Amino acid sequence: MKEFTLVVLAAGIGSRYGGEKQLERITENGETIIDFSIYDAISAGFSKIVLVVRDEILELVRERFARKLSGKVDAQYVCQDTKLIPAEFLPSTRTKPWGTGHALLSAKDFVNENFCVINADDFYGRSAFDEMHRILQKTDPQSCKFSMIGYLLKNTLSKNGSVSRGECFVDDKGYLEKIIERTAISSSDNKVFAKSSDGVKIDLNEKAIVSMNFWGFTGKIFPLLESKFEQFLNKNNFDDEAEFFLPKIVDGLIRENIVAVKVQRTDADWIGVTYKEDKPGLVARIKEMQEKGIYPRNLWK
Repeated sequence: MKEFTLVVLAAGIGSRYGGEKQLERITENGETIIDFSIYDAISAGFSKIVLVVRDEILELVRERFARKLSGKVDAQYVCQDTKLIPAEFLPSTRTKPWGTGHALLSAKDFVNENFCVINADDFYGRSAFDEMHRILQKTDPQSCKFSMIGYLLKNTLSKNGSVSRGECFVDDKGYLEKIIERTAISSSDNKVFAKSSDGVKIDLNEKAIVSMNFWGFTGKIFPLLESKFEQFLNKNNFDDEAEFFLPKIVDGLIRENIVAVKVQRTDADWIGVTYKEDKPGLVARIKEMQEKGIYPRNLWK
């Protein structure tokens, strides 16, 4: 049987949320969004989990997950160290994580097979993991043919504030053509809009496909990331706010005709916790799914 890995990006600071939202308890048993993602991944057939975290929360994450995952899946814990950069760019005074692209690069020594990547603080739904597992089974591990689960913009908004999303443009064969980062997205009067850097409103289609950082990759992504990260550091090594974002990297690789990314659209509702005020809605949705038998009352019993 082929083995597939789930990489969970859990090193974010959660500045808008105001805390470690990836570890926020959302059920009476203390489960987090990560618990549900891992549970869904195992159910779909993934055999290894790699959790990418910051050093400050490494032991807490290991304490939360080591026992419950023991005997169920191979679990690895990796630190996204800000000093984990090519030697020629050291010493570095950087304290803020370098971004999702660097987080994934931190896991390269722990992944040897086709794999998928997700955010720790997004609830993606069971069907998304089933679909990604099916895609990875058919993907040549020596290819640069990647994949992405695409969500409808209207299903990824927060009622408690604006969000940022990567708007995806897909050709008639289902391949990603480009990603444009949209910021300050909100809705009003049944319309969805973003704002440009100079504050001008940009109307968006509520049915537009957006990236929620649910990617399917082969190992070929890692040397590409390494090359792009060096280019990034040459320009941004001393910029404490610059971030090496995964969607932006993939967009660049597509435009250079280096990779191809097939988009699998889903109508599933994304659930996340961008703001503290989002949590009650998430808790209620999880409880509803448990009452319907979609999830057990205790995931790891």
